[in-house]
Amino acid sequence: MMNNASTQKMATRFRGYLPVVVDVETAGFDHKKDALLEVAAVLLKMDSDGYIHIDRTVHHHIEPFPGANLDPKALEFNGIDPYHPFRLAISEQEGLANIFKPIRQAIKEASCTRAILVGHNAVFDLGFMNAAVERTGIKRNPFHPFSTLDTVTLGALAYGQTVLARMAKEAKIVWDSDSAHSAKYDAEKTAELFCTIVNQWRDFIQTR
Repeated sequence: MMNNASTQKMATRFRGYLPVVVDVETAGFDHKKDALLEVAAVLLKMDSDGYIHIDRTVHHHIEPFPGANLDPKALEFNGIDPYHPFRLAISEQEGLANIFKPIRQAIKEASCTRAILVGHNAVFDLGFMNAAVERTGIKRNPFHPFSTLDTVTLGALAYGQTVLARMAKEAKIVWDSDSAHSAKYDAEKTAELFCTIVNQWRDFIQTR
């Protein structure tokens, strides 16, 4: 059984890992060849009763790396113009550095050992993140290199659904289809879903 609500800490809830919800928008499905175009990371916190909540979001538009492939079908799907000046995109190096810094601080504040990526089809997001880390030569990647927490699996268990929009409906989370396929929007909705499922499980286990 989980720890009592008065003693539950983030550091003990997920085996020392700090869950960080990540969503990426890309120019294709190949994390080695296709451009990473947006990254959003949602930091979570735990209250004194052991429930997790959204803390804040860090988000950046990313410039395609030199030689990156841009699949027209992927760009049509997500509606991104990689070179539009109003995107205010920054390099992968700067973007990841800006995102990793608050994650490392949150790990320290929560007394966790490292972050674990939470995502919807999380292997996809982690693949693009790891490839960008390798390209940029960043040495202090806060995320576990291969372990993830996936809301596809959690949502299938909790609601019998695997599509994020359908899970949101089942969880009574407001969903705006026009805002979907933005890394920030999708990450925040995935975070809402993750928190809802984890907190529902906490309520269930405490009543056993």
